[in-house]
Amino acid sequence: MSVDLFNKSYFDIFNVPLSYDIDLNKVGEIYLKLQKSVHPDRYANSGDQEKRIAMQQTSLINQAFYTLKDPVSRAQYMLKLKGLDMDSETDTTMDAEFLMEQMEFRESIMEVQDKSDPLSELDSMLAVLGKKMDGLSKDFTNLFVNASYDAAREAVRKMQFIIKAKKEVNELSEKLEDELM
Repeated sequence: MSVDLFNKSYFDIFNVPLSYDIDLNKVGEIYLKLQKSVHPDRYANSGDQEKRIAMQQTSLINQAFYTLKDPVSRAQYMLKLKGLDMDSETDTTMDAEFLMEQMEFRESIMEVQDKSDPLSELDSMLAVLGKKMDGLSKDFTNLFVNASYDAAREAVRKMQFIIKAKKEVNELSEKLEDELM
């Protein structure tokens, strides 16, 4: 059993370049292979230390996989590798125009139920949020590649708002669909 995993970045564990745009299918395939190779059940007849290492490796692989799979977590991890740690609880955007836009968007989410076709309105909102997320992802990629880490960090902060808004829209959409049934 190799303990090399503990000295590698998440990108190295999955043999993908340090890049925001990674092949998630490849990551998923490697994840399954890694999990199979280090699964604790394979070490059931081994010593306590080998069992412990297998559990630690399984945990590390899971953490790496879910970090790389999530676009915001992946961006945050990339910044962390460059020495910029983000505290997602207190680290928020300071772009006043963006914040105002988010407040207005939240108001329109709350008012959507008064519309004649709220589900269609919510679908439109999801499309707008998807485009914003795509734009922020591209911005992050360019900023990171150009070592503009503070600006890349700001893009991640904005991504967090978009992800939260998408979640709110999806939850409201599910609620409205349930009410229609």
